[in-house]
Amino acid sequence: MSAKDFLLDFAIASLFIMVGQLIRAKVSFVQKFFVPASMIAGFMALAFGRQGLNILPFSEEIGSYAGVLIIVIFAAVGINGFSFSKADFKSEINRVGSYFSYKVLAQVIQFSLAPLFSIVVISKLFPKINYGFGLLLAAGFTGGHGTAAAVGSTFEKLGDVEAMDIAMTCATVGILSGIFGGLFFIKLATKKGWTKYISGFQTISGDLKTGLIPKQNRKSMGAEPISSMVLDPLAWHLAILLLASGAGMLLNNWIFDVTGLDLPTYLVSFLIAIAMFLIFKKVGVSEYIDENVVNRISGTSTDYLVFFGIASIKIAVIVKYAIPLLLLLLFGMIIVVLTLMFFGPAMNRGSWFERSIFVFGYSTGVFAIGFILLRIVDPENLSKTLNDTAFAAPFTTPIEMFAWSMGPMMLLNGAHWKFIGIYLVIMAACVIVNIVFKWWWLKLPLDRPAEGEI
Repeated sequence: MSAKDFLLDFAIASLFIMVGQLIRAKVSFVQKFFVPASMIAGFMALAFGRQGLNILPFSEEIGSYAGVLIIVIFAAVGINGFSFSKADFKSEINRVGSYFSYKVLAQVIQFSLAPLFSIVVISKLFPKINYGFGLLLAAGFTGGHGTAAAVGSTFEKLGDVEAMDIAMTCATVGILSGIFGGLFFIKLATKKGWTKYISGFQTISGDLKTGLIPKQNRKSMGAEPISSMVLDPLAWHLAILLLASGAGMLLNNWIFDVTGLDLPTYLVSFLIAIAMFLIFKKVGVSEYIDENVVNRISGTSTDYLVFFGIASIKIAVIVKYAIPLLLLLLFGMIIVVLTLMFFGPAMNRGSWFERSIFVFGYSTGVFAIGFILLRIVDPENLSKTLNDTAFAAPFTTPIEMFAWSMGPMMLLNGAHWKFIGIYLVIMAACVIVNIVFKWWWLKLPLDRPAEGEI
């Protein structure tokens, strides 16, 4: 791909994002469902792209942009750093600890219950279905198309030549379920008073409906800590984020070459950004980094991530086992709704819905879907969901990696009960830990106060 292809891809994306904003500003139906402009743009591009009318001159690489942009987003979270208030230290620990348990549970509930359902129910109804069938749901739902492709190819090497099609179908259905299911629950939450940063459609302000802010209500995007006579302040902040992002990519490539360990690049970049934050704070550079400017770069990256994430969805997937796949997908939807509506309020105290809807999006597709839903209900990240997600990532990654690397072999080679048992134990441990540490808030009302207000 040439630099011109890259520029053209983003030019097309920009055109559709502009049109998406115009539609959001003028169409009441779109406003009613709080649909972001980038999401509207993504679906339009999907319709006119290769999967639809095939009239857009996108390059072959548009499916890779979301994975790159998410690196910049997590680098921004790391550069902005973290701080624990001594006065509120206990509440900080409660928030992060309970969310970590919840995020782990959201993953392992798929790693354990989906294969269990497949073995106990689907394989009995359809004897030709192998014991690894259920893991393909988790690969597509909690992993997305990238993980679905990786796990599907592993199954193919082990003799299941149809696994790739099934995994990619699960990923596609998962993403669509995450988007439309998420919008359904967001609409319900605004009516019930569960959302803390947006209210019901009847009371929502005009600028939140249309996205257009009147002059008297506008605020600055950020301060200028660097003189534009020397270096443009935006270039300064962008350089810092790109440095952390690029360093993360290089370090991750080196780790893979030396150890064969394939870590998520966004995780490595986040850790580098945290290290940069600590160094900058020590030497005084942090005084010349404006958090609002970093957030605006992160927000811009998120909008383009949403666009490319949707525009590159692969619709043309062959479904050879329609009935067992339908049963598996329905079961998958049941457990992600259970995770959202039961464990969500039980394991998250303040801003439970904002934090849970992000995990719901992540558990049905990819981080991009979680970002879409979180951006609707918490556009400024006041619930601290992204911060806590980044902190949890180093500890949840090994749990995922074991499932993707060892799961296919264990499920197809007679160790299926051992695999399922491991994740059932982890699932039980998440609940027990929360109860023991008094991070279990199921009895609190669903319209409880926001994070920091309890």
